[in-house]
Amino acid sequence: MSPRALHNVRAVGPVDGTPLVLAHGLGCDQTMWHRVVDAFAVDHRVVLFDHAGAGGAHPSTFDPDRHASLEGYTDDVVALLDDLALGPVVLVGHSVSATIALLVAARRPDLVDRLVLVGPSPRYLDDDGYRGGFSAAEIDELLATLETNYLGWSDVMAPVIAGNPDRPELGAELTASFRRTDPQVTRAFARATFLSDNRADLARVRTASLVVQCREDAIAPVEVGRYVHEHLAGSRFVLIDAVGHCPQLSAPEELVAVVLDYLAGPPAP
Repeated sequence: MSPRALHNVRAVGPVDGTPLVLAHGLGCDQTMWHRVVDAFAVDHRVVLFDHAGAGGAHPSTFDPDRHASLEGYTDDVVALLDDLALGPVVLVGHSVSATIALLVAARRPDLVDRLVLVGPSPRYLDDDGYRGGFSAAEIDELLATLETNYLGWSDVMAPVIAGNPDRPELGAELTASFRRTDPQVTRAFARATFLSDNRADLARVRTASLVVQCREDAIAPVEVGRYVHEHLAGSRFVLIDAVGHCPQLSAPEELVAVVLDYLAGPPAP
């Protein structure tokens, strides 16, 4: 099977439009973008896909050894972009897929024209002089709960990630997404996500980038977004007036507006 078949690729929008590839985060699939696809597809060829083990991806895509690190997911995206043969694309990565997008651009800059990084975090664990948002004990507890009580973890974490407690439907949508994903896959992806440290990889990227940060985010605090911007050459930072880690759900109009504004201008910050 081709990579596009393996990863359940769907493309919408004008075939001659600038290709814009949307990469979803942990515990999600391509449906996470449903509130923004139509707006992007007016002028762009929007490509959606599912990471290994997510959504409609073929079961054979997930390999517990290869996907024990983010490099395995990077391999997948590189193979997919090669297979699509669309030329340099705008690669939009949400959450951990922002890091995967950075790794793709570092390895194969010929495949990526621009990056859009939504809620990025190169390291979730706090360090000296660096706020990742989680202590070591919190990461250990999160991963332990995933191992012993996946459904309970989904019910508790999804509303925290979505934010906006006055809009419970957002947390419910994210909970449903988590529950659709194979627990084994989510556990492996979570370990690869929360135990990674890709801060040094920022210096390897020379692709023009937009960093989009919500003003209140329980997973990737504002300090992380600013850190990525400050350590990523050729980047632009935009703080949107939104709450939660998933602005494509909680603030789709605002997200679309800042992305389209960025793509309409020159790539330099």
